[in-house]
Amino acid sequence: ISAQDPCAPGFLSLTPEELQASEDHTSRIILSPKNPGELHWGTGYAEVVNAGKSLHNEDQACCEYITVEMRDGKSNDCLKEFPESGQSIIQKQESLDQVDDEIGFSYWGLFDGHAGCGCAMFAAKLLHFHICDQLRDLVSILRQSVATPAPLCLVHDTTENAAGTPKEKKTQPPLDTELRFHLEKQVFPESLVIGALENAFREMDKQIETERTTHKIDGGCCALVAVHLMGKIYVANAGDSRAIIIRQGKPIPMSQEFTPETERQRVQFLGFLKPELLGNEFTCLEFPRRIQQKELKKRMLYRDHTMTGWAYKTIVEDDMKFPLIYGEGKKARVMATIGVTRGLGDHDLKVYNSNIYIKPFLSCAPGVRVYDLSEYDHDANDVMVMGTDGLWDVIKDEEVADIVQRVFASHDNDDQSNRYSLVAKELVLRTRGVLKENSWRLASGSQASVDDISVFVIPLAEGHRSL
Repeated sequence: ISAQDPCAPGFLSLTPEELQASEDHTSRIILSPKNPGELHWGTGYAEVVNAGKSLHNEDQACCEYITVEMRDGKSNDCLKEFPESGQSIIQKQESLDQVDDEIGFSYWGLFDGHAGCGCAMFAAKLLHFHICDQLRDLVSILRQSVATPAPLCLVHDTTENAAGTPKEKKTQPPLDTELRFHLEKQVFPESLVIGALENAFREMDKQIETERTTHKIDGGCCALVAVHLMGKIYVANAGDSRAIIIRQGKPIPMSQEFTPETERQRVQFLGFLKPELLGNEFTCLEFPRRIQQKELKKRMLYRDHTMTGWAYKTIVEDDMKFPLIYGEGKKARVMATIGVTRGLGDHDLKVYNSNIYIKPFLSCAPGVRVYDLSEYDHDANDVMVMGTDGLWDVIKDEEVADIVQRVFASHDNDDQSNRYSLVAKELVLRTRGVLKENSWRLASGSQASVDDISVFVIPLAEGHRSL
């Protein structure tokens, strides 16, 4: 399949007719897996297309269980090419039993595309390959106690094992008699997993840049990923999608949004360091509104990359340029073009009618948060909700938690595997609203979400059973 073809997640198993019906912007049919509970951990999922802002649903999703084998010293360049159908270095594992030279992790990913669905599709198919590859050096380390510091160096012995491949030599701790001239920082396994996720996002972005022409990868995407590994859930987010854990009915944020407002200082600092990136069209300073010609030499409010508060400065000619970040809330834009500051892709994105590239100001690095499942006793009503911004634009964390608890209370005696699917569908239904006089409205009468909406509802109690 080409990365530019319209496509829904494979686990929905849509026929061509169902796929076509799902992209009707006037009916906005809510889609969910046909067999509730078939996703890993019995995860619930639902999605709906936007109200017409793009031709196709630009959201994509992935849910997998993945086995990571210890690196054997052979070439692992298979990630550098787009895998053909059936070609994979990742194997699904029927049993969750782990052997000495491999570990397994559960994986959920949501990818919110913009300017086309190509980048979101490409990342949905491949990001878990990169995570797997980044973890291959860590298998033996992660199987040790979480309180054991990671070795400073990985040493590969030049001798070969019985299979004729190099084997890894265990790193020995330094001798007590060795003279130390500096302190050695201890790094623990959790930090290695965070680093693996960060590197995987970077490698995915590099692959998109390299292969964007060959595979017609259009636009970019926000990426929200959850990985359950060795008893902990790692949530990596690059963009404005979000995840929350609902424990005992209370929401716990598990991600941070990266928008022009939340990352104003980082973006402004880059413009300050490298003014050539501004193309002589933008100023890296922020003002409460656009400066008018008649206000030259007046003292007006401003702030720069060093400031969270505001101060006054004398306006000069250079301040008349368009602000690097302009607007508020969902209307805030970088270079008057894009409303997110982190994600994958966007390598060809330019300011309208100019030759100024925006990618230097956009980061592919995710923010990563960690949740240790072993620290709490979770029941069947404790879940993690992952959603693209189409969900969160019109609903608060507390409202999501309330809907989750109400659905559970109404279906307490139902088949357990169906409960999480019902929650996902209800969340999408509530935020999509109903069509009234050519406008989608919430039950309250206010504007409903007109964006693509995709939601995972993940039962946390299943994480204990997989330990």
